Amino acid sequence: MIDRYTRPEMGKVWSLENQYQAWLEVEIAADEAWAELGKIPASDVAKIRENAKFDVDRIAEIEAVTHHDVVAFTRDVSESLGAERKWVHYGLTSTDVVDTAQGYRLKQANAIIRQDLQDLRATLAQQAKKYKYTVEMGRTHGVHAEPTTFGLKIARWYSEINRDIERFEHAAAGVEAGKISGAVGTFANIPPFVEEFVCKRLGLRAQEISTQVLPRDLHAEYIASLALIATSVEVFATEIRGLQKSETHEVEEFFNKGQKGSSAMPHKRNPIGSENVTGLARVIRGHMMTAYEDVPLWHERDISHSSAERIILPDTTILVDYILTRINKIIKTLTVFPERMKQNMDATYGLIYSQRVLLKLIDTGMSRESAYDLVQPLTAKSWDEQLQFKPLVEGNAEIREHLDQAAIDDAFDYHYHLRHVDEIFERLGLDD
Repeated sequence: MIDRYTRPEMGKVWSLENQYQAWLEVEIAADEAWAELGKIPASDVAKIRENAKFDVDRIAEIEAVTHHDVVAFTRDVSESLGAERKWVHYGLTSTDVVDTAQGYRLKQANAIIRQDLQDLRATLAQQAKKYKYTVEMGRTHGVHAEPTTFGLKIARWYSEINRDIERFEHAAAGVEAGKISGAVGTFANIPPFVEEFVCKRLGLRAQEISTQVLPRDLHAEYIASLALIATSVEVFATEIRGLQKSETHEVEEFFNKGQKGSSAMPHKRNPIGSENVTGLARVIRGHMMTAYEDVPLWHERDISHSSAERIILPDTTILVDYILTRINKIIKTLTVFPERMKQNMDATYGLIYSQRVLLKLIDTGMSRESAYDLVQPLTAKSWDEQLQFKPLVEGNAEIREHLDQAAIDDAFDYHYHLRHVDEIFERLGLDD
C-alpha cells in the first residue's frame, strides 16, 4: 500500500523486518517444542534463541539465487549460528512457518483495528447523545418523508458498527491461527505437540485440521468482515456528503484555517474526507473477491493464493485502519447546523405531516381509502402551487367536519414524531 494511506503502527506490522521477525519467532518456538520432547538439546535451543538473527539484504541476496524466500531466510539465519544451525527448520515445511507467522501478524493487525473500532464506537455514542433531539428531515428516495433527529441517524451508525465489531471478532478469531502439520497436514515428520506448543507461545489457535496450508475460507471470511466495515464507513460518509450539498447544508466537515477547497474556486468547501474513504472502501471490497478466489486450491495446496495475499492482506488491513481513523475524526469534528435542519424541514410547505392528517381522519371513523382520496389532492395543490399545506387542510370543509383546530394543530406538531426517541436509545444502551 502507498505511504499516503499507511499509518505508522500498521505499516510496521506489514514491514519486511516484522515478517522475518515473525518467521524467526516460529522457528525458535518450534525448536523449543522439540526440546520439550527431548529431541533437541536445551543448550542448542538456548544458543539459537540468543544468537539467531537475520539480515534483510542478505536474505534478498540469497533469494536471488534460490528463488525461494523461506530457504533464503533459513540459510541467512543459519549463518548467524554454529553447529546448532542444523536444528533450524527441523521437521518444518515452508508454510508451517509462513502461515503461522501470518496468523501472528494478523493478530497484531487485528489489535490495531479492534482499537479503531472501539474508538469510532465511542465517538458515535457521544455524537448520537449530543444530537439526540436535534430535529432533522427524514428522507426516503431523496424526498422529504417525516421528521427524525440527527441523533437517531448517528445512533443507527452506532448500531451498525456494533454489528461490524461482532462480525470482526468472529472472523479475527478464525485467522489468528497457526498450523505446523507438515507437507500435507499429516504431522508425518513433526508431532501435533509442536503445533500446539508454538501456537500457544504466539497466542494463536491451533487449526484443528489443515493441509500444507491453513484453509483459506478463514481468510475469505476475514476479508469479507473488513469489507463490511469499509462499507459501513462508506454509509456514514455518503450521508455526510449528501447533507453537505449546498442546497441541503445541514452538516459540514471541519474546514481548517488555511485549507483550500479548489485551485480555481476560492469559495469551495468540499467533503473531501468522506469522498476519500468512499473511494478506499471500493478498493477494499475489490479485495474481497480476490480472497474468495483464493479458497479453492489444488489438492493439498498450490501457491496461487500466495501472490494475491501478499497484496490483499496488508492492503486491506492498512486501508481499514486508515478509513476507520479518518471517519472517526470526521464525525468527531463535524460541524452541524440545527437551524438549517429546521429550515429544510419547513421547505416542503408542511407536506411532511400528510400522514398525520390521514391517520386522524381514519381515527374519526372515515375509511382509509376515503381519507387518502381526501388528503392527496390537497397535497398536490400544495406542491404544485407552492402553498402551505396546513391552511389548505384548515380550509377544507369536509376535513373540518371531522377535525377541529386542536386536532389539526396536533397533526402539524413535529414533536409527535420524536416521542419514542428515548425508547430507541434505551434499546441501544445509549440511555445513560
